[in-house]
Amino acid sequence: MATISSTYQGGLRTTAQHLASGNTIITDAPVDNNGKGEAFSPTDLVASALGSCMMTIMGIVANRAGIDIDGIAVETTKVMAAEPRRIAEVVLHFTMPVGKTYSEKEKAMLEKAARTCPVALSLHPDIKQSVTFQY
Repeated sequence: MATISSTYQGGLRTTAQHLASGNTIITDAPVDNNGKGEAFSPTDLVASALGSCMMTIMGIVANRAGIDIDGIAVETTKVMAAEPRRIAEVVLHFTMPVGKTYSEKEKAMLEKAARTCPVALSLHPDIKQSVTFQY
């Protein structure tokens, strides 16, 4: 269980603090929705959380199996729908570390881990999750 304390700062900006660690984040509404766009928007955090969660679960699986994935990167693109305004799709492109090779079994394990992370399983099925891997 995690508890986050959030405060509306005005000007379409919020701050949120993770109480266990004390870490804080700021969100701004995006420019195309009357905001400043100076920080992650709440929907940016959803998309980012998906990529981070996928890499975290891949890391857990990799650690158990003795697979080195240090240096993996993901580029995440959030696609919004207009009516109603919502996340329509999250496009994630994973780039595996240069110079490392993976067997077909390892690739399957890592890709399954990514696609079954808790955030991926928590998002509404109408949100398309387009995931690719570059080895």
